[in-house]
Amino acid sequence: MLLPDHLTRIALLADLPPEVLTWLAEHGEHRTYPAETVVSRPGDEAEHLLAVLAGGLQYYTVRGGNREPVFRLDAGQIGGVLPYSRLRVIKGESVAVGETKLFLLPRHQFAALEQVSPELVQRLVSAMNDRARLEARAQERDDKLRALGKLSAGLAHELNNPAAAIARAAQGLARNLQARPDLLQALMLHCPTSVALNALTRLTAAPPTASPLSGLARADAEDELADWLENQGAPDGYHLAAGLLDAGLTISTLETVLEDWEPDARPAALAWLETQLTARRLVQDVQEAGARISTLVANVKTYSHMDRGQDFAPLDVQAGLESTLNMLGYALREKQLTVERDYAPDLPLVRGQVSSLNQVWTNLLDNALDALAPGGTITVRTRAQDEFVRVFILDNGPGIPAEVLPRILEPFFTTKPAGEGTGLGLDIALRIVEQHGGRLQVQSEPGRTEFGIWLPVSE
Repeated sequence: MLLPDHLTRIALLADLPPEVLTWLAEHGEHRTYPAETVVSRPGDEAEHLLAVLAGGLQYYTVRGGNREPVFRLDAGQIGGVLPYSRLRVIKGESVAVGETKLFLLPRHQFAALEQVSPELVQRLVSAMNDRARLEARAQERDDKLRALGKLSAGLAHELNNPAAAIARAAQGLARNLQARPDLLQALMLHCPTSVALNALTRLTAAPPTASPLSGLARADAEDELADWLENQGAPDGYHLAAGLLDAGLTISTLETVLEDWEPDARPAALAWLETQLTARRLVQDVQEAGARISTLVANVKTYSHMDRGQDFAPLDVQAGLESTLNMLGYALREKQLTVERDYAPDLPLVRGQVSSLNQVWTNLLDNALDALAPGGTITVRTRAQDEFVRVFILDNGPGIPAEVLPRILEPFFTTKPAGEGTGLGLDIALRIVEQHGGRLQVQSEPGRTEFGIWLPVSE
């Protein structure tokens, strides 16, 4: 049996009048849970205010079947549903820490409680506000960490491609350099004239630009060139054909260059030429892959705002959008999504924090990415209007249901299954935009969802 004195163990209730404690004891209930008992699960209805009389409750979020600890209620603390709370469904899991004793007051008693003790209701509302602020800050940190995890995974894939290209090119260059002495010796044994040697070396300095070919046309061109090379005495015509074709060389060009070469010297000349051109192409591959890595690092630097402080400063919204799209590039390609950019020319700067606004772009683009089926389209549009810069992020997904749309920006409201969404992503985006003196709007219908952000122009 729950006695009023038991409730004095709760810090928030300790100094209440005896008649209030008696009312709480009469209208609430007492429950005991053995250690490690699951007290609540994702999807359960949130129907009780609870106070921990003994033991404790460890709360977890559940993602992909894995539990992640969030916070803990110890003896003397209050949790669960509080007066005026919008919480209707429990999103996480709570587990008893040791033998746990709880006081539970049903939600339907809150109206009566307000009549019995307005002071207690005020305390509970204040506690709810404090809890919401703490949870919002914790969720903002978690969202940033999850975004960082996604971006890191994408960045690893993005970096792997140019890194692998550099490794392949380095191996090719090693083989190329190893073969050069023998090829040069074979070439010099034929004592070419200066005219013949000059014509050959000019091709290595400035080879023609290769024309793009379809797969079938490329195969036909390689076969034709390989046959011609073997007619010139080259023992490995197919090997040489690929390198010469990559450099844009045709049979007619090679025939002109080889006019001054003796027939028995032509195989050595062609082999040396292919080696030089392949080395040139491999060096270009290394340069392009290195440039790609530099671009990715620059995108990370822009996205994370690593080289600047957190003060408000004039910034280019389109640069932030572009760096965010680049950071999400792997996820977008993996889902085969199309991104259409519709940027306004000469867009004025806004005054803000790059890292904060990039968090907004990440949240909105990530939501669009989740909503779209493979093959969908995301449109990113910017416009200048009066004293504002407007940013639109649109997708052609199924849309937000009409009954959900009015609540979509509310904190803790989510349409995702219990345990998969916290309902704070859009609330965080809204608060950041409002901190920048702007506003966030949403419109949706089947096949078109539009989030519009207004940001004041920097003075």
